[in-house]
Amino acid sequence: MGSLPPPISDLDPQTSHKSIEETTLLDLFKSQQDHLNFFFQNLNLPQTLKFTQTLLSTTGTIFLSGVGKSGFVAQKISQTLVSLGIRSGFLSPVDALHGDIGILTPDDVLVFFSKSGNTDELIRLAPCAKAKGAYLIGVTSSESNLLTGFCDLNVHLPLDRELCPYDLAPVTSTAIQMVFGDTVAIALMGARNFSKEEYAANHPAGRIGKRLIFKVKDVMKKQDELPVCREADLIMDQLCELTSKGCGCLLVIDDTYRLIGTFTDGDLRRTLKASGEGIFKLTVGQMCNRSPRTIGPESLAAEAMQKMESPPSPVQFLPVISDANVLIGIVTLHGLVSAGL
Repeated sequence: MGSLPPPISDLDPQTSHKSIEETTLLDLFKSQQDHLNFFFQNLNLPQTLKFTQTLLSTTGTIFLSGVGKSGFVAQKISQTLVSLGIRSGFLSPVDALHGDIGILTPDDVLVFFSKSGNTDELIRLAPCAKAKGAYLIGVTSSESNLLTGFCDLNVHLPLDRELCPYDLAPVTSTAIQMVFGDTVAIALMGARNFSKEEYAANHPAGRIGKRLIFKVKDVMKKQDELPVCREADLIMDQLCELTSKGCGCLLVIDDTYRLIGTFTDGDLRRTLKASGEGIFKLTVGQMCNRSPRTIGPESLAAEAMQKMESPPSPVQFLPVISDANVLIGIVTLHGLVSAGL
């Protein structure tokens, strides 16, 4: 019988003092790059195209399967496909042989990921999946293997060697599996004309979805939350409005609620420094910015953030106006950050 290695605490205490040289790490990255380049330079593109076209034309579900590290890669690629609106799922080889194979239909494609193509669990599953009528594809790094005989299509992923000094740990083979699978997924995305809006609909939570779904009208302040004033109002009479709404500005409007300009707390400081006591006689209209950056309510909130950060200098807010220049809201940088953007 084999034995497990001793616990870390039982090893030589000097082990904890060992270090890795920067040159050693750099050499490893360069070696991995060379191994990946070998894959790119030797990949059979006609074979890969046939594989991609097969996935594109399937009318059923694309199932992926694998064992160990290849199984994790298969799961990840399946999740990528699902996020792109493609029906896909991971089929565990062990669970499949205990009932889960019932999900397969003749319209489905089953893709096996395996470095050797000789994994026992896959070899046992392949003929059973074949009997269910599914189209089988083997993706391996060994051109001569047992899995080849069961599959309708075989794809070879060229592998120079593993980065592992003993050529054992699957760190290069899994890397090329991931690159291969995700690249094919993006090819399918393009062929299906999958839009940014569809991608956003599949990612409603988190920063990705919010940036692609949230519009300005979803995050803007409006109505009573707006710090509005008229251009004839004295600056000193509007200090409460300037500070109480938490926007750092006044939105100057006319009697029809059309936007005339903006007056910020920065403008207040500059006016006070330049005019001194004269500020008591100045109106907002005399000192406001009559060409502020604005945005429409239907614009994406992410576009509002980009507009705030654009040259010549960043701003903290954008008035939201209609096509007729009527003020309908304000979007602030703080509000966008609070919304998770």
